[in-house]
Amino acid sequence: MNETVLEKIETKIAYLERANAELSDVVCRQQREIQALAEAFAAQTKLLAERLQAARAEERVPSADEERPPHY
Repeated sequence: MNETVLEKIETKIAYLERANAELSDVVCRQQREIQALAEAFAAQTKLLAERLQAARAEERVPSADEERPPHY
């Protein structure tokens, strides 16, 4: 192999190694973002479930005297 071909191969390998490292960093950052979003979603869902449960517990069922007849 002549020196020019070897240099081109080494350049391509260096480029691919750098690209691989950059992509790995992006994947790690995206994984952290996904994890943060999943945790936020779980917290929001839990809060909404608690609020719904509290609203249902506070819901007052009208007595027969307070209820309107069906023809109203």
